[in-house]
Amino acid sequence: METIGADLDIMRRQPLADAHVAALRQISSPAEYSAGDMVAEVGDPMDRFVYVLEGEIEVVNPYSGERWIESTLGPTQFMGEIAFLNEGSVTTLPMRAAKPTRTLEARRADMLKLMSDIPELSDHVITVFSARRRAQFEQSRSTIKLIGADRDAKVQRVASFLSRNRIPFQSYDMDSADQETERLCDLSAHKPSVIYAKDHVVDDPCPRKVARLLGLDLNVEQGLEYDVLIVGGGPAGVAAAVYAGAEGLSALVVEDIAIGGQAGTSSRIENYMGFPTGISGADLVYRGQIQAMKFGTRFAMPRRVEALEKRADGSFCATLDGGDIVCAKAVLVATGVQYRKLALEGREEFEGAGVFYAATEMESRFCSQKPVAIIGGGNSAGQAAMYLSRAASHVHILIRGGSLADSMSSYLRDRLEADPKITIHYSTQVSALSGDRWLERIRLQTANGTEDMECGGLFIMVGAAPNTQWLSGLVELDEKGFVKTGEMIAEASPFKTSADGIFAVGDVRAGSVKRVASGVGEGSVVISAMWAHVNGITASA
Repeated sequence: METIGADLDIMRRQPLADAHVAALRQISSPAEYSAGDMVAEVGDPMDRFVYVLEGEIEVVNPYSGERWIESTLGPTQFMGEIAFLNEGSVTTLPMRAAKPTRTLEARRADMLKLMSDIPELSDHVITVFSARRRAQFEQSRSTIKLIGADRDAKVQRVASFLSRNRIPFQSYDMDSADQETERLCDLSAHKPSVIYAKDHVVDDPCPRKVARLLGLDLNVEQGLEYDVLIVGGGPAGVAAAVYAGAEGLSALVVEDIAIGGQAGTSSRIENYMGFPTGISGADLVYRGQIQAMKFGTRFAMPRRVEALEKRADGSFCATLDGGDIVCAKAVLVATGVQYRKLALEGREEFEGAGVFYAATEMESRFCSQKPVAIIGGGNSAGQAAMYLSRAASHVHILIRGGSLADSMSSYLRDRLEADPKITIHYSTQVSALSGDRWLERIRLQTANGTEDMECGGLFIMVGAAPNTQWLSGLVELDEKGFVKTGEMIAEASPFKTSADGIFAVGDVRAGSVKRVASGVGEGSVVISAMWAHVNGITASA
């Protein structure tokens, strides 16, 4: 199955071409480091590209001060990973000169301009950056350490945020007796915690606090204005982000949970063109995010748009959670839909303690060797069942109706029915949940009455509630809250809403096809209409 980047362990080291080094010299300044000098500390802005001319740079374990990994950076190699592309990102792995070292160092903005001018150089750098991120993520090599995520809902939410956004972190079981875990538990007063860098215990941890430490949150400046504000980071929003950047529009994507949206919870997508061996929804959209950042699109997360206002000049100002305001000449609604939180007895008590809305590696780990249940009959539910069946003792799919034919692709239905570790329960609903600190049982209502079932994880993947409350009545919605566009409101553009300057794509659009491919297509196409609108405002200003 495709993943987020090349395998760094087997990727052949390839120096930059001589012409590329010559171009790099034109925008760089020389720097020198003595053995033991820090080249970058945790938390330093990732605002420069460092190319090694002579010497050696090593990754440092901030806890021990020792070299963290055997391999180092030498002549013809360069520092950095994929976060370099996103404005505001910070260094997460400290780097030190292992011997006297000379470098060329270019400002981030100048390097991105050079990469834009020389696509072969851009391809080389991004391939290496992506491979390094993959290695960090898969090897859990990070200065972010989570303790007791299986015991605390707050720490678990941070873990989910990091995992879904492909941000490396290390997770520790509080019951482990190894020296590293004991030291971290002493630092955190033996409580479930999030620790950053060497000794920063995050108080009352939440995804946004961790995002701030990593430079992922938006540092809003007074008067900050973009050409395009894209609300939602699912397939449609990220596709629009790619094309907006490619067309020279300044764009900001605001995402409240994780890049990938609901598609990001799909563990394996096999019917998306170009990926015959399949790819997870998170990895697919993550690749799009890298493309968008390469073109200069800015991402801010986890932030939520709470209200939208239209100004007298026809532009818009969005109020974010926390009161920050961001303005843009045009707005793209790409907020998709979210799974409904069913009215189940005990649901709130077990959210983060056995009740989940995504089936990723993290949730799978929490449910290892336990029976799990999935409420839902769509493709996401089917993909989750196949993925969870690798770790769970058994997977139960619960649907209200008597067939999956209308809601799930044929290839998925066939696989579910053939898998001995998966059972499909038709005409079945969940009425109550119970357990001691963690979900242990669910109560089922079936055609034959009521029964209890052992369950160590309940995955709710049903319903499609649109995220449109923040639009503040500026656009027409249908009776279910989806945004009306195109012919529904007598507009020639299929993605134009009733408000001039506001467009909608993807699952949030009334009448849309709820598929990843269609969302990507809509996000790609809508930018031409938004480009025309933005340039119309500019021309009349």
